[in-house]
Amino acid sequence: MNASSNSAPLPRSIPEYLDMLRAALTGADAALVQDALYDAEEYLRSEMSEQRGKSEAEVIAAVAGSYGAPHEVAEIYRDTEVRVETALRQPTPAPRSTALGKFFGVAADPRTYGAIFYSILALATGIFYFTWVVTGLSLSAGLAVLVIGIPFVILFLGSVRILALVEGRLVETMLGERMPRRPLYSARGKGWMERIKDMFIDPRTWSTIVYMLAMLPLGIVYFTLAVTLLTTAVACILAPVLLGFGAFDDWYISGHWIGPITINNFEVGQGLGGWWEYPFVFFFGIVLLFGSMHLMRWIGHFHAMFAKHLLVKSAQYA
Repeated sequence: MNASSNSAPLPRSIPEYLDMLRAALTGADAALVQDALYDAEEYLRSEMSEQRGKSEAEVIAAVAGSYGAPHEVAEIYRDTEVRVETALRQPTPAPRSTALGKFFGVAADPRTYGAIFYSILALATGIFYFTWVVTGLSLSAGLAVLVIGIPFVILFLGSVRILALVEGRLVETMLGERMPRRPLYSARGKGWMERIKDMFIDPRTWSTIVYMLAMLPLGIVYFTLAVTLLTTAVACILAPVLLGFGAFDDWYISGHWIGPITINNFEVGQGLGGWWEYPFVFFFGIVLLFGSMHLMRWIGHFHAMFAKHLLVKSAQYA
């Protein structure tokens, strides 16, 4: 990163640098702010370790030419974010002006399939998150009276933060919502007691636990809706076609005849509904399929906002 202006006074400490960088990123996405703060502190502290004997102010002044002042770094991150989002953005479906075009156009939106895959995966991740949190909280409470209780709680809360980062990558990849790609910077460069205190008083620690507990019921709902609606729709679409070609002739379901009913080798009807019902079942399946896609896409949007609210600290306090 290149510095081009020395009009603004340089900060004299790393916390001051980070505060100025956060202020310069006002209005930016909270996930972007978290990533920028982490990268800046990591770079500055690595320079501090290499240039031993110098004060923080001297190190910051020395690296200003290579890394940049806070306002310059903020502008670079904003520009880079725009370019990366443009490069990674999935193709936007062509706009539809008619109601039918908008209804059936959901099939051309990549976000629809990302939301479907996430809804199916949510059952597995929800079970894992719920089990991890409940087990961790139970053991933390049970071990609180022992010497190993406090270290165990610290490790458990640290693991929760790591899982939040993993979940963020899933949400960003499948649902398209910008999530943090770096851990929180605030716990770095502090003493153990202060870091432990920050972990306990950080609202995001507890909101992450709430999120992981909520993932089990949400995962069950998402999975049930996705599998039930989509399989029913596909069955309604395929069944009339297969029946029309005699795929189920001579089949029984619960004692009922499926194939054609014949008397003296003369077909007089169908065991489960007449041929005139097939187009209605087929049409219902088509409507249900695309309606389910709309619902899954809406669920994906809702869950992305839910995850962003609970897993990402507000940029004001990042």
